[in-house]
Amino acid sequence: MKFLPVVYVVSLALVGLANPLQAQGLGGPSSVQADLAPGDGLTDPQFRSDFPQSIAPGWFAWKDGLAEQGFRFNLDYLTLLQSSSSDMGEGEGASGIFRFYGNWQATELGSLTFKLEHRHAYTDVAPQFLGLDGGALSITGTAFNDNGTMLTNLFWTQRAAAGNWTLQAGQIDVTDFLDLYGAVSPYTAFQNLAFNTNPTINTPNPGLGIAGGLQLGSNFYAVGSIADANADPTSPDLDVFSDGDLFKSVEIGYTSDFDRIYFDNIHLTVWQADAADDGSRAEDYGAAFSAAWFIDNTWLPFFRAGVSKGTAALYKRSVSAGIGYYGRNTDGAGLGLNWAKADGIDGDQLTAEAFYRFSISPGLQITPSVQFISNPLINTSEDEIVLFGLRTRIVF
Repeated sequence: MKFLPVVYVVSLALVGLANPLQAQGLGGPSSVQADLAPGDGLTDPQFRSDFPQSIAPGWFAWKDGLAEQGFRFNLDYLTLLQSSSSDMGEGEGASGIFRFYGNWQATELGSLTFKLEHRHAYTDVAPQFLGLDGGALSITGTAFNDNGTMLTNLFWTQRAAAGNWTLQAGQIDVTDFLDLYGAVSPYTAFQNLAFNTNPTINTPNPGLGIAGGLQLGSNFYAVGSIADANADPTSPDLDVFSDGDLFKSVEIGYTSDFDRIYFDNIHLTVWQADAADDGSRAEDYGAAFSAAWFIDNTWLPFFRAGVSKGTAALYKRSVSAGIGYYGRNTDGAGLGLNWAKADGIDGDQLTAEAFYRFSISPGLQITPSVQFISNPLINTSEDEIVLFGLRTRIVF
């Protein structure tokens, strides 16, 4: 096999891997486990440069020494610049994210994962909201907002010795493992929410919760979660135990092999979110389907659809299809098309996104992208909106 994808980090520890550092529980392309793997976890990666390792060899040697003792961490900084053709709103958005994240393999079967972030905008409107600002019912820069300091991960993972189940408890982000496929991460793949976690799912912010995965035979698996529906990662607390407003999800999936769980994957997710006690959010529930299959370890065609009650999620109905590409030097690319219908708004909105991720080195990625939104649902004066973007990521 030419490439072994990052799937070992999302194997949910359902299949006991020989190296305990590679079996740290639930996680997908946007999780700490994936972000700790250089080159998106591809074996024998070939890069154009060794920057920034070349300018701070002592720092990286020290990190490697800690990793050998079971403690792995990264510091990284991401930026996203976007420009919109819309005649409404600001027209430009820029944002940055500083992250400190890692994992401590405390015992053979248990580990502690953490992630602390600071998200900040350089413009009046952050990229996450630039589409909305221009009249499209669309999150065009997922995660690139102005939320400030956030504790997005601080949880314990416990695995079975046989590798057939895993549990996580603590400050979790359900989007790290919910409704996954290979191009779900807004840090390395698509930027529009239409191609990230299904936009019909009313996912909560990172907060207190518990999640688990279970192997069902040789090809089937189940993943479930219960999390705080009112979570605020900028001010984490234990209020979930007093107010009882919860988000619940169950997913049943099929994979060709647990080493390829989110590249060869077909699954159905059902979820429900309680109404907020203060009346700010009605109860919501729905279901999502996803099918993606890695062909020749290069091409990743995908089809994803979802439906919800529609009172709180971005869309009431959504269908996405497209293809991902994994090339030499661990470059990545994607082309996606989405049809969406919103609750209480007449008309359909069509979205397309294309990106190409240049992996300059294990610690430097540059990703230009373009998004095309037809029939923007909250800007009836325009037929379409085009957004150009440039994302960078540097890892220390």
